[in-house]
Amino acid sequence: MPSREIVEAFAQRLEDGDFVGAIEQFYTPDAATYENNAAPMVGRDKLVAKERGVLAAFKEVRAVRVGPSLIEGDNVASRWIFSFTNAEGVTRTLDEIAWQTWQGDKLIEERFYYDPKQLGRRASADTPFRGVSGKHLSARYSRNAARRICIDLLSILRANTQKWSRRAW
Repeated sequence: MPSREIVEAFAQRLEDGDFVGAIEQFYTPDAATYENNAAPMVGRDKLVAKERGVLAAFKEVRAVRVGPSLIEGDNVASRWIFSFTNAEGVTRTLDEIAWQTWQGDKLIEERFYYDPKQLGRRASADTPFRGVSGKHLSARYSRNAARRICIDLLSILRANTQKWSRRAW
């Protein structure tokens, strides 16, 4: 089970823009990530290479965690808003839930849940990242709303974990 301090340190690396450093420091060598229902990408080295490719494709990538991360045993749920600005200055945002499985202080699996259609839309006036610090979230992304979404996700996953683990894959 990760400590609150470890989860906060991981989140801070992301909010500071050190995405590659977060992977290198917190992921196990055989960690896996899943984008929605896509096949997993396995291995920290592959994950670092993929992240470097994403970062190279954009002029700027920013992350803001919405509300607290919820920790339940080895599972952590967090809501994130990412902004991706291309060379032409067009910014797209992605609102996602990250569901993590930790082994002690290391991430062994991370699943990202989001609507991929979001990346086709430009940021609107009430989209976050309008302040200089990037921490000024609109009322639309309130802490209570984020907490409700994460609690709902935790409840659904907790209720279905036993059913899923009994299912023959």
